[in-house]
Amino acid sequence: MRQAYGVAQVRAAEQALMATVPDGALMQRAAAGLAVRAAGMLADRGVYSSRVLLLVGAGNNGGDTLFAGARLARRGARVSALLLAGEHTHAAGLADFRAAGGRLVDAVSGPVDLVLDGIVGIGGRPGLRPDADAAVRAVAETGAPVLAVDVPSGVDVDTGAAPDESVWADVTVTFGTYKPCLVVGAAAPRAGLVELVDIGLTPYLPAVPALSVPDVDDVAAAWPVPGPSSDKYTRGVVGVATGSEAYSGAAVLSVGGALAGPAGFVRYAGHAADFVRRAWPSAVIADRVGDAGRVQAWVVGSGLGTDVRAKGELRAALAADVPVCVDADGLTLLAEDPVGWLADRTAPTVLTPHDREFARLAGAEPGDDRPAAARSLAARLDVTVLLKGDRTVVATPDGRCLVNSTGTAALATAGSGDVLSGLLGSLLAAGLPAEHAAIAAAFAHGLAGREAATHGPVTAMDVLSGLRPVVRSLTSVNAAAHTFR
Repeated sequence: MRQAYGVAQVRAAEQALMATVPDGALMQRAAAGLAVRAAGMLADRGVYSSRVLLLVGAGNNGGDTLFAGARLARRGARVSALLLAGEHTHAAGLADFRAAGGRLVDAVSGPVDLVLDGIVGIGGRPGLRPDADAAVRAVAETGAPVLAVDVPSGVDVDTGAAPDESVWADVTVTFGTYKPCLVVGAAAPRAGLVELVDIGLTPYLPAVPALSVPDVDDVAAAWPVPGPSSDKYTRGVVGVATGSEAYSGAAVLSVGGALAGPAGFVRYAGHAADFVRRAWPSAVIADRVGDAGRVQAWVVGSGLGTDVRAKGELRAALAADVPVCVDADGLTLLAEDPVGWLADRTAPTVLTPHDREFARLAGAEPGDDRPAAARSLAARLDVTVLLKGDRTVVATPDGRCLVNSTGTAALATAGSGDVLSGLLGSLLAAGLPAEHAAIAAAFAHGLAGREAATHGPVTAMDVLSGLRPVVRSLTSVNAAAHTFR
């Protein structure tokens, strides 16, 4: 599992590590890793005689860039540097760069094979000064690939916000650990392919990261799989209270999502019974939550409506002492009085809002710092929040935060969220803790969306169809050594 740490956490770890190594050792480690990756990006034409441009800002980020440029120059590259910090340029890095044959330039000009973005590191504020922004725009006009040093310059490192005045990189080489801007928010796409260079920082990082990003092995290892003694009840019974006469599709999609998950038994309660029965004959049907029978988790809300009957169904599901996933119309009802609706809950609750639903629950949209917003709502309501987006965020009441890496714009289609909520409920019924069920559902849902997108425009039914092969691939992964942390 990838871990991302905030600026203060990284700074403290760097200080602790630097106390144990010679002066400049960390910068040389970083520069060496940066130069290796730069050489790899030049592999098609060769490092020798390649044209490399360094955009160099102040401080250690600029120093890393200059030392890496010097290494490339010693391998025969024609390396030039545009200094954007004047007298604040890293002195030792500049001296080494000049000694290696690097040259200084006053502007971006001529053909370039690779650009190293060393303008601003983790200590910078969001955005770029006009001269740096002009240089970045000039680089973009050359079409040359951009390698960002540690983070793309100009982004907000801790929140992932990305002003227009920030760098779009093809590759980012980051040092010691991932940073939040590389995995969440508008900044994450600007980082391109992210590669981590080990500089010895790991032992000095705190136990709790700012963000965790599970990978396929993590999700596969946590995914419940039936064993020789399993039956339909021990695998988990999930109740689905979704849909209505007006929105029968929501019921069909959410039950389908539940059936694609690990639960062995699905009970449907609602007014779209005929549609569910035809689509999913294995589902057991009841008119309302109170008549559905015993379940290990409830999914409630998608297409339910907001009338008196819908309120009664939501109230009945929340009154059950089992995990509950609340989505769509259920969130609209909760927004009338979130604290009141949830006051008597003792079992885990998962809320799955998109931004507008989040705003109704929290009183404001998530803004640029989506992890912080999700954490705040989770703590206030004592729930797990799955905040939907390109990088879906899952936050727990105690402040932990997970980020899904499989998001795709293809999932921005009506009914896609109904499939997600059904799958999430199935994972809850199978016994996964709320945050693990939420991130695993988001991960598999994203993969299904990506697969569906390879065949053309995506509908929610395409996503649902893609879930089964995704789950099959997850459960076949040999991931015994991996666990959620």
